[in-house]
Amino acid sequence: MLGLARVRGESMRPTLRPGDRLLVRYRPRVRPGRLVVARFADGTVAVKRATERRTTRSGAVGWWLLSDQPEAGVDSRHRGPVPDADVVAVVLARIWPRPRLL
Repeated sequence: MLGLARVRGESMRPTLRPGDRLLVRYRPRVRPGRLVVARFADGTVAVKRATERRTTRSGAVGWWLLSDQPEAGVDSRHRGPVPDADVVAVVLARIWPRPRLL
């Protein structure tokens, strides 16, 4: 299933900018290096880069998610690995303002 997401904040610059509109695929197979939409334990939903698999606090394996601009955002360095069930979508493309595959 496809959907749309909007970028807020500066943490994914220069790849993405605030206001960018994204085409996403829900519940896809995640691979290292891909941009994903994820829900952190505090309920925050964010676009981040999936970098590697790590063990979560509960002992499950999840994704280590990082910002492209680390000083501008909160990511797994602050919140830990994100369980697979909380990685809700993979970014396929930026569709606005300048369309391109990601």
